[in-house]
Amino acid sequence: MSEDMFEVIAEVRGMCVANYRPGEVLTIKGFYIDPKECSTRMCINALMGIAGLLSPFIHGVSAKLPGIGHKGEEYVQCLDPGKPYTCRGTRVLRVKRVKNLP
Repeated sequence: MSEDMFEVIAEVRGMCVANYRPGEVLTIKGFYIDPKECSTRMCINALMGIAGLLSPFIHGVSAKLPGIGHKGEEYVQCLDPGKPYTCRGTRVLRVKRVKNLP
């Protein structure tokens, strides 16, 4: 990994049919999702919800920049709209940059 790469975590805030529970964490290290570092499996809807933040965050862009977030973190919502349109439910993910990778 290069010195300008960061680890990004997405913490689940809410529950859904994909069996996410509040507090579960999805961990992205540089360009990779390491399943051993995640406390749950990666849902494709959750991945699509955080995808737009991953490249800026892993390259060190702060969430405090206008239009991205505040307080060093960003909140995104799952792409699944939930009832009455689908049988699933939506959830919120807190996404933040946590540390520089070696």
